[in-house]
Amino acid sequence: MAIQTFSSGQTLTAAQMNSLQTNDYNQTVSAKTTSYTLVAGDVGTHVQMTASTATTISVPTATFAAGDSLFISSQGTGTCTIQAASTAITVSGSSLALSQFGGGTLRFQSSSACTFFKAGGGAASIAVDYLVMGGGGSGGGSTVSNGLGGGGGAGGMTCSVTNSGGGSSALSAIYVAKGVNFACEVGAGGASNTTNKVGNQGNTSNFAGVLAVGGGAGGTHSSALNRTGQVGAAGGGVPQNGLGSGDAPQGLNKQGFAGGISASPGTNISGAGGGGTSAVGANTSGDNPGNGGAGTASSITGSSVTYGGGGGGATHPNATTNSSGGTGGGGAGKTKTGTAAVAGTANLGGGGGGGGDSVSVGAAGGSGVIILSFASSSGTITIGAGLTGTTTTSGANTIATITAGSGNVSWA
Repeated sequence: MAIQTFSSGQTLTAAQMNSLQTNDYNQTVSAKTTSYTLVAGDVGTHVQMTASTATTISVPTATFAAGDSLFISSQGTGTCTIQAASTAITVSGSSLALSQFGGGTLRFQSSSACTFFKAGGGAASIAVDYLVMGGGGSGGGSTVSNGLGGGGGAGGMTCSVTNSGGGSSALSAIYVAKGVNFACEVGAGGASNTTNKVGNQGNTSNFAGVLAVGGGAGGTHSSALNRTGQVGAAGGGVPQNGLGSGDAPQGLNKQGFAGGISASPGTNISGAGGGGTSAVGANTSGDNPGNGGAGTASSITGSSVTYGGGGGGATHPNATTNSSGGTGGGGAGKTKTGTAAVAGTANLGGGGGGGGDSVSVGAAGGSGVIILSFASSSGTITIGAGLTGTTTTSGANTIATITAGSGNVSWA
């Protein structure tokens, strides 16, 4: 029960007194299943997080007064982190991360400052930085002469470290509890489409509820079939004549950029490039194809690696240049002399190159990857059955790289 307000001279009823006493010994509990921002009515109560994925409890400013307090606990398997809702309030404490069965009291010194006093219980937690890369989309193709495909879009990229590109999401590290399983799945790249038409979208990667969406498939153009590229983390290229710029497939969740469009004035229509994690796929220029959008560099492994390049569009025989895949594993499109499209690079999430013109299908997208970095002194990781991965060290950190599969990881 929240704190009650009484007026001078008011007579308390037995029911009110019983209610106050009950809350003193058995606080009113409000269960939360998703991230939550505290409200004034939470004073004196027990806020209980029950989620199985990572969540936050945000503390707003100008909502509570000096002396207010409430209890916060975590019953679910996901780590719950207590944080300031804005820079206008300071939230301090020896540890603001609650693993399963952890809890403590949040006490306010003023309306803009509070301290979390963590109680005993709960497993020790480890701060883990991560890079989660989705699978790239495959390029489009065609079964008819002069029918050409667009490049596949790169897989999405979600990470908790600073990167050089603007397409990836920079989020907070996750605090994981020791002895708890955390789900992992590495998204496969979109398979090459053997019917030579629109490609296939890449598959989503997941670490402990942090998702990186698969890349969009490249579109197709032919005399019998015109189809735009599909929307994914990054859009697939669009090899269709006469499209406006607003028709390009857009990237999802700010994890990637749109694919390019093909708008050749004549019939010699090459394919446009698929979007990357830090740049859009290029439009066609005259008879020439579009290149794949650039990927994003990250140093989570201890050295700089670029991930998530878009696939290049297929090249018409009358073009003067061939396409290239975007930096970060994007595959080049079919060349004007008929050399087959190139697949996106495995574990970089690159889009596959566009194919077609009766000689080649669109190439497959590259698979995604999950990379986890944590202080070696804080614990050891177990990569469970169903997952393929390795561990290395970089300075004081352990780096776990998971390249395929679906299963659990845990720390001890």
